[in-house]
Amino acid sequence: VKGAAGKLRAVIDMFRSVDARSRPARDPLSAPLFRALSQYAPARPDGRPRCQPRSTAAPPYTSGSAPRGAATATAVRPEPVVPRRSHGDRYGSFQGRKGIIVSHAETGDIPFGARVRGCLLGGAVGDALGAPVEFDSIAVIRSKHGEAGLTGLAPGWHGKVGLVTDDTQMTLFTVEGLIRADVRAEDRGVGGGEVQVVRNAYLRWLDTQEYRVPPPADDLVRTGALREQTWLYSRRAPGNACMSGLRTDLGPLAAPGMPGPVNPGSKGCGTVMRSAPFGLVARDPRAAFTHAADCAQITHGHPTGYLAAGAFAALICFLTLGAPLAEAVRDTLGLLAERPAHEETTAALDAAVALARTAQPSPEAVETLGGGWVAEEALAIAVYSALVSGDDIERALLLAVNHSGDSDSTGSLCGNILGTVYGDAALPQHWLSELEGRDTIIELAGDLTTQFTGGRVPRDKYPGC
Repeated sequence: VKGAAGKLRAVIDMFRSVDARSRPARDPLSAPLFRALSQYAPARPDGRPRCQPRSTAAPPYTSGSAPRGAATATAVRPEPVVPRRSHGDRYGSFQGRKGIIVSHAETGDIPFGARVRGCLLGGAVGDALGAPVEFDSIAVIRSKHGEAGLTGLAPGWHGKVGLVTDDTQMTLFTVEGLIRADVRAEDRGVGGGEVQVVRNAYLRWLDTQEYRVPPPADDLVRTGALREQTWLYSRRAPGNACMSGLRTDLGPLAAPGMPGPVNPGSKGCGTVMRSAPFGLVARDPRAAFTHAADCAQITHGHPTGYLAAGAFAALICFLTLGAPLAEAVRDTLGLLAERPAHEETTAALDAAVALARTAQPSPEAVETLGGGWVAEEALAIAVYSALVSGDDIERALLLAVNHSGDSDSTGSLCGNILGTVYGDAALPQHWLSELEGRDTIIELAGDLTTQFTGGRVPRDKYPGC
């Protein structure tokens, strides 16, 4: 009976993958079979029966309530979390979530769409918090804002509050590139070419740094809707490696652990600060790691630079699937250890975890992890700030930006993490209300959710190229 149950499980999986498009989202056949067979099928290594659908439920907040600073929740219809389809691409990343709908009223999980919005909005809020003090020492920050340092959004470029930097700009173009890569795979029925599609998205971002208005359209790169957003056409202290890397032909990607073809000595945080979306769309954390690391080589070739990007994407993927933060960091370190040349990134994350267990949170503690100008240090500061602050999102974000380093990038990464953990409703609404580009970010988050939950985005808005 056990053998027959396992075989029938495989048949059900094959039925889903082949016929997912022609059946309604709620599968009347396989759900009862799962329940009936679960008592017979041999257990998985984690103790779950092999016929039992994996729950993606996140644990409840450790404090027993929503994070501090979160808006009061209102009753809404739960969004679906469902299995993903595969186009057979290299990364397993372009997978819509079609199949049996799992009710969040039953699982207690945070909807996928809420995590996507939380990740993108949280990153933008952290970016906007840190931008005005990015090049200031902690002594200068305290002289300008008081002994507590920065305590909220402050005026930045042209005296305006809530403006984002190249970190958010590039993250949004990563989202666009991933949607368009999935459209391409969906329309053609096969994967392949994903790195080039994401690179084309970054070339559209490069236009925003070199022009004041959208340049004339063409048939490949200068296409789609995001490039028409005029507010993006503003130079916001872009990284030199990102700019020069996009002006260089990519060539073949490096073998694992070897320097990449573009800027082989650069490991700046420009890799990691744009990589959260890879974790939102991946089928599994290992695929997220690989895809982000590959796309990081578009501009940065140092192994630590692209491995830190991969580790961050894997972390976001674990969190999207409902893992608690500490567990997600541990499992990310496990994936990282599989990669050649992981030592610098592993050491940085190990230091962040150790610091969160021992040190009293302060700018001085943050600065023991570095300045965040390079990828592994930015990731470590963000992880430390999130771990040590518990469910207090405001405290975590302020800790992540109050230091003598790359405050906008560390704030952005910390916001990506916490927004994924808690969803957009938990983010400080008084900061969101002043955030530049908020409507565009929400629209992109909605489109990513639609495309990766089995829906269809407009092809003129997201051409597959």
